[in-house]
Amino acid sequence: MANGTSMEEFVLLGFPGTWHSRVSLVVVFALTYSLTVIGNATIIALVWMNRNLHTAMYFFLCNLSFLEIWYTTGVVPKAIGVMLGTSHTISFRVCILQLFLLLSLGSTECFLLSVMAYDCLAICYPLKYSSLMNSVLSVWLALSSWLGGFLAISLLAFLTSRLTFCGPDIINHFLCDIDSCLALSCSDTWPVELATFLVSIIVVVASCVVTLVSYVCIMTTILRIQSAHGRKKAFSTCSAHLSVYDLPSTRCHTIWYGSTMFLYVKPSAQNSLDRNKLVNTFNTIVTPLLNPFTYTLRNTEVKQALQWAFQKK
Repeated sequence: MANGTSMEEFVLLGFPGTWHSRVSLVVVFALTYSLTVIGNATIIALVWMNRNLHTAMYFFLCNLSFLEIWYTTGVVPKAIGVMLGTSHTISFRVCILQLFLLLSLGSTECFLLSVMAYDCLAICYPLKYSSLMNSVLSVWLALSSWLGGFLAISLLAFLTSRLTFCGPDIINHFLCDIDSCLALSCSDTWPVELATFLVSIIVVVASCVVTLVSYVCIMTTILRIQSAHGRKKAFSTCSAHLSVYDLPSTRCHTIWYGSTMFLYVKPSAQNSLDRNKLVNTFNTIVTPLLNPFTYTLRNTEVKQALQWAFQKK
């Protein structure tokens, strides 16, 4: 094996309990996964079919929906196999691959949320919007988010793959994550912990600050307008974006950033693994399900696109 240990696979513990409780969790996970895939795929299909939705805002939303499909797909099928007892083991290489994929997609989501916040801020300057956000720039911003997300985790995944594992081989989780690997390692984990902390600060905290600053700038820009008519016009200009980036989506951002900071923005891996499982459930199961609904529930353009799609049939 690449790291020189004799361990070639781990055993995922999942959610210990009675058969009835595990089957109940399987039903919840399967239903949530189905709704997540259907919801996010619907957004992508609607934007693809409706030319009125071919804007930067919906382009970024499609990127987020595509990401959420793969993010939850990287977790739920394996987790269901673990809970049913049909797929308890995971090879070391697959474990590292899952860790790399999930962390990379999570980092990409942080960058995408920052880009979407910037787009929301740019639309509040309608006369400058074409220069602040155009099709070429939106493609580059989305591409940079994906590349940045995967590159940011490359070193962390490499360092984790070089850890030595002497046993036991039981991971107290339904997926492979950093804390679980660090808990099982019998070698010096300080380099991995330091890299995790630094990457978290750069990716999670920085993107969260950018997102918050963008929303604050939006509100201050609108409230700075003296006349009530001017403020109404500004809100009207931003209404399409604000109906997508509104309070429900802000709550979703809060869940995402809060849980991610809890998991990764810390100097050492001291969190309870049982607590990590609960928080990871929000990140990998709940948030991907909420996103398609919170971003489109109050959006008139999406509702019209849905009506058009049904009438066309």
